[in-house]
Amino acid sequence: MQTCVSGETAADQVTLVWFKRDLRVSDHPALQSAASGAGQVLPVYIIEPDYWRLPDMSGRHWDFIADCLSDLQTDLTRLGAPLALTEGDAVEVLEQLRQKFGFTRMTSHIETGNLWSFARDKKVADWARAQGVVWTELPQSAVTRGIARANRWADRRGRFVAEPLLPLSPALRGVKLVPGALPCAAALGLSASRPGTLQAGGRRQAERVLDDFLQRRGQPYRRAMSSPLSAETACSRLSPYLAYGAITVREVVQATARRQAELKGSRNGWLGSLSSFQSRLAWRDHFTQKLEDQPDIESRCLHPAYEGLRPDVPDPALLLAWQTGQTGVPFVDACMRYLIATGWLNFRMRAMLMSFASYQLWLDWRSTGVHLARMFTDYEPGIHWPQVQMQSGTTGINTIRIYNPVKQGLDQDPDGIFTRRWVPELAPVPDVFLQEPWRWDGRGTLLGVAYPRPVVDLKAAVSQARDRVWAVRKDSGFAGKAKQIVTKHASRKDSAGHFVNDRAARTRRQASGDGRQMSFDL
Repeated sequence: MQTCVSGETAADQVTLVWFKRDLRVSDHPALQSAASGAGQVLPVYIIEPDYWRLPDMSGRHWDFIADCLSDLQTDLTRLGAPLALTEGDAVEVLEQLRQKFGFTRMTSHIETGNLWSFARDKKVADWARAQGVVWTELPQSAVTRGIARANRWADRRGRFVAEPLLPLSPALRGVKLVPGALPCAAALGLSASRPGTLQAGGRRQAERVLDDFLQRRGQPYRRAMSSPLSAETACSRLSPYLAYGAITVREVVQATARRQAELKGSRNGWLGSLSSFQSRLAWRDHFTQKLEDQPDIESRCLHPAYEGLRPDVPDPALLLAWQTGQTGVPFVDACMRYLIATGWLNFRMRAMLMSFASYQLWLDWRSTGVHLARMFTDYEPGIHWPQVQMQSGTTGINTIRIYNPVKQGLDQDPDGIFTRRWVPELAPVPDVFLQEPWRWDGRGTLLGVAYPRPVVDLKAAVSQARDRVWAVRKDSGFAGKAKQIVTKHASRKDSAGHFVNDRAARTRRQASGDGRQMSFDL
């Protein structure tokens, strides 16, 4: 599919605005920069087939993006510059548009994506230099390209999110074109199925979700984020809109600050919850900065000593059992099935799924991380891959965290409501044995018949995993490399104290190690 362009090349200067993960017109540095000139504006979105063939991409990502593009197209058309929807290799598409419109200036946001997008941007930069096109990349968040050190990063972020939102241009001078149509997921070779429980995308929906959270749902956020039962409504659910730029972190931070001011002096839980939410917004940028600083976090262990620790080729039976929610461990299976159905899962349970795959099943994080990336509607590489490594124990600088899925089930689903809903095969199991059906006297009629036996011996697997991981840490040279990683990636010093572990007391009682890893629910 190619955008059909009519009319002659514009006589005055054209600035191309390349939309990527910034699908909105509000608080948009690249669009405002282009609109500030006297020339015409050409907004472009490129559907890149090679990108959608990547193993970490899925139909649920495209469906959400398509919703966002629909709203974006409406907004840009109202402003006078319809969105050019194009399909093909980015360099080839941009060259075709350059030849048609003769543009010499191009703007976009600084994208912190996966390794493929990083390589693509380098090719585009080479093309721009060769053709004399000035490509200006502008930040849409506090994530900074080319910072020398981590220290004081949070202070810089604080200043960025406090800056006034960029005003929306009242009108744009667009070029004459006939916008292309949005293809369906199947046309891109993606799964066409879209469960009704997946979140809808778009700017309008982002605004509604934010308002609903700040005015109604967010009050129990701080104490309710850890359980999948309560997190579904208590968490903001803004993560996919932030991931694809339908709304900016700055917009959310400032809207939350206004709500905090309205609630000043209240003692009903709202202020504590919104303070926790602000902290997690800061953590979001912090983790994205990690991938910006080191793009190969997606493919290489942050600490090289862990390379080769787990088999490069995962056990196919164990991987499939985990991917499909058939491990025989009820709470693990319930969480995976919920994720498959909804495209979302609260952070504690995401971490448990990853930890279980990495330790109890001893699967390499690259294989399991790709599966989760496909399943998460809100897949944000800058958050996903640092967290995947964190929960797999390959960073070399974080506390080794091995979740006990039985304990997590008892703690986070004490009445078994969530587990029974998503693993209905367990209906005959008494509550006391729900998280450990292998201890039930009637297990002979269930395990291996209606529901699988555990695919591993949980206690033995954990013991073996712990020994293997700690053996690596004892090697000579490990500490020295870890110190270098700390210098580059550890939490940015912040005099204002934005990065805190402020989970409610109920969740602190979970015996799970470094709380910092578990303070990231949006």
